[in-house]
Amino acid sequence: MTAFAHRPGTALLVVDMQNGVVAHAHRGDEVVATLAGLVARARAEGVPVVWVRHQDEALVPGTPAWQLVPTLVPLPGEPVLGKEYADAFEATELEEVLAAAGVGRIVVTGAATDVCVRSTLHGGFARGYDTVLVSDAHTTEDTGVEGVPGPAAIIAHTNLYWSQQVAPGRVGGTAEAADVVLAAG
Repeated sequence: MTAFAHRPGTALLVVDMQNGVVAHAHRGDEVVATLAGLVARARAEGVPVVWVRHQDEALVPGTPAWQLVPTLVPLPGEPVLGKEYADAFEATELEEVLAAAGVGRIVVTGAATDVCVRSTLHGGFARGYDTVLVSDAHTTEDTGVEGVPGPAAIIAHTNLYWSQQVAPGRVGGTAEAADVVLAAG
């Protein structure tokens, strides 16, 4: 149903699964393991995997915190895009990479749920992509800010509201990693 009728493909987006982002993440090891399985499945099914890596004053390129977690390693030829804004589409080559691959549907995973994952979901959806959030393959940390829900509540809320996203010419939705449809059957 994507707004890109001429782009029937799907891509798996792995957002900011970096050492400094995941170090204190809720269920971090579990999410990394789930993502590793999903990445392997996407590769086996011929679905493009696109890696996104944030940089700022805490995530300085080349530092250990900026590196992707060791169990999630891009293969040669898989795009690894740097970004400076929460939305992975802002001021990056993500749109060009997806267009070149014929992608009109994105499957979004990664960290942090309440910042970069949400922003990328909305960014893709607003740009015309069908967007699927993998409900058990995104995470965030406890901000410790009074009045802000804990990470489990943030994840649950994001899963709930994204499961109901629809707009003219495109749909959102959620699925667990085991149930995500990647390649067209």
